[in-house]
Amino acid sequence: MLPFGLLLGAGSIGLLAGLAVPPLGVLAAAGLVLYFLAALTAHLRVHDHNLAPWTLYFTTCAAALVTTIAYH
Repeated sequence: MLPFGLLLGAGSIGLLAGLAVPPLGVLAAAGLVLYFLAALTAHLRVHDHNLAPWTLYFTTCAAALVTTIAYH
């Protein structure tokens, strides 16, 4: 679990750093979207269909990606 937490933390820090360096924010947001898509795959493989928390986090990261690209 520690590597996943580190990836999530790095993505969050990358989003904050993206306020100063926009290309870094785009990469961080894209990485987080990929992270949550991988999480969806993992949850579906073990037949865990409680996806309400995943939907909230994925939507937030996808919105960050879209707004970062739109205003870049």
